[in-house]
Amino acid sequence: MKLNRNLIAAVALGALTGFDPANAQTSDADVKALLQRVQELEQKVKTLEGKETLAKETATEKSKTTPMVTIGATGLQATSADTNFTFALHGLLQIDSRTFFDDGGIQGNDAFLVRRARPIFSGTVFRDFDFMFNPDFGGSTVQIFDAYLNYRFQPWLQARIGKFKSPIGLEYLQADQFTMFNERALPTALVPGRDVGFQIWGELSGGVFSYAAGIFNGLGDGRNSSNADFDDHREFAGRVFVQPFKKTELTGLRGLGLGVGGSWGDYSVTNSTGQPNGNGYLTDGQQQFFAYNPTTGAVVAEGEHWRLAPQGYYYFGPFGLMGEYTVSSQGVRRNIAPFESARLEHTGWQVAASWVLTGEDATFTGVTPRHDFDPRSGKWGAFQVVGRIAELDIDDATFPLYANPLASATAAHSWSAGLNWFLNKNVAIKTSYSRTTFDGGGGAGTTSPAMVTRQPEQVFFTRMQLSF
Repeated sequence: MKLNRNLIAAVALGALTGFDPANAQTSDADVKALLQRVQELEQKVKTLEGKETLAKETATEKSKTTPMVTIGATGLQATSADTNFTFALHGLLQIDSRTFFDDGGIQGNDAFLVRRARPIFSGTVFRDFDFMFNPDFGGSTVQIFDAYLNYRFQPWLQARIGKFKSPIGLEYLQADQFTMFNERALPTALVPGRDVGFQIWGELSGGVFSYAAGIFNGLGDGRNSSNADFDDHREFAGRVFVQPFKKTELTGLRGLGLGVGGSWGDYSVTNSTGQPNGNGYLTDGQQQFFAYNPTTGAVVAEGEHWRLAPQGYYYFGPFGLMGEYTVSSQGVRRNIAPFESARLEHTGWQVAASWVLTGEDATFTGVTPRHDFDPRSGKWGAFQVVGRIAELDIDDATFPLYANPLASATAAHSWSAGLNWFLNKNVAIKTSYSRTTFDGGGGAGTTSPAMVTRQPEQVFFTRMQLSF
């Protein structure tokens, strides 16, 4: 037994200190010393294990009560320890330039401008209630673009109330930082902008099917709500969109999406604020090419107004394609003699295509460079070429009672081409050229739309964009 204890002690000593038992002579005193040493080491190990366990338990308890703050390419975000409360700060800054060629002497259209300057506050309270507040300091006045509360019962069933985008136009629903061109295409002029209302919406099967249906104050074409409404009539709007192959093995079809949006409302207006399209329809260069005439309130919206907007896109690798067709059918009435009424149907369409030259994927939510801009290491970001054709056609019945055919155009046709440079996920530079021709208009006068429609619009755009 003593020999076994000696052997055990010798082995322990060898394991701990490199002692070689084959060449050692051990006594009882040595064995006792070694055993005591082993016990001391065992106690130290237990003490260290206890401290480690305590540290882990302390860290776990602390994590349950300590908020987490993160900052990165997607903005600044603070999250409560239980993740039920979040606050996020995002931003969008777009500095544009517009340069017009052969514009017939129009003054004041060449300019640098702060197109958008938006601090975007969003977050979640009590796990299921999301909010967004999105003011815009770009342009000549401060506006509130989004201000809503959203309840998430499930991804497929959510309720939103406040001010937000009406669920109709495809390109209009695309976030401003992801559009291929500085300005959206002509058919977007036929859908309402941000309105105040209530909407039920959701997604099924991870986005394979999505829907939205709501009731809103109601807006004319291309207009944003003033945050209040003085009309008892309301507008119903909705949209369905399906990506049938999103979850399949058919990689070449996963980026296909098809849908349709629409609205219906009934109006009875007796003042100039009820004009069917506010400030008229605008070109790519944001110049007015059509206005109801005269502009002092002689023509107002009255009766049924409905819209229909079939739409779709396709993305595969670096290739992207988007198309939509929009009809806006509006009842109108003259407030002065002759007191006539009519139903006018204006239509618009666009087809836009893109190709990412550096090979990254094109998506509805923009391009993320594979290599961020860093000239010191020979990395230049991502480059994308874009092209678009579009048209907006004014109902022939609009002229001459409801609009002046010598000033306003009966149709606008545009084509555009451009190059976008994505330096990284947050910074982009966009350049494009657009040419728009007109049918009709171009008569005498020193104001738009007569001066605008007198010759084709040719404009070169640039944009420096920061988004996070």
